[in-house]
Amino acid sequence: MSIFGDIVNKLFHKAKPDAAPPAAEPTPDPAAAQAAAPDAVPAPAPLADVDVASVMDQLVAESGQTLNWRTSIVDTMKALGVDSSLEHRKQLAQELKYTGDMNDSASMNVWLHGQVMAALAANGGKLPADLAG
Repeated sequence: MSIFGDIVNKLFHKAKPDAAPPAAEPTPDPAAAQAAAPDAVPAPAPLADVDVASVMDQLVAESGQTLNWRTSIVDTMKALGVDSSLEHRKQLAQELKYTGDMNDSASMNVWLHGQVMAALAANGGKLPADLAG
């Protein structure tokens, strides 16, 4: 499973613990998927009706750590229980088609956070307007 798929699944399972997991792995760029298969019926958004901010706030509270998921990709991943190592973030950046310098981790992290939030919103997650991209 992709790292982004892992993020979506963890959010989904926390928000809807008794529900079946999303049927298909989410696509970080639904417009690209639709362009690749224009006649295909779009799959339902895996995070439909999931209040991402509420779930993330709950995860941070349960973690017992001071995590700022609203601005930090590292803290977002930690709250979700996803490996937040530099290597893992570089893999996530590749998944999401980062074209910048991966050795500039600060810039990559800022870009990653924005892309993950936008992708969560594109996959049906409900986010505050300032985070939805």
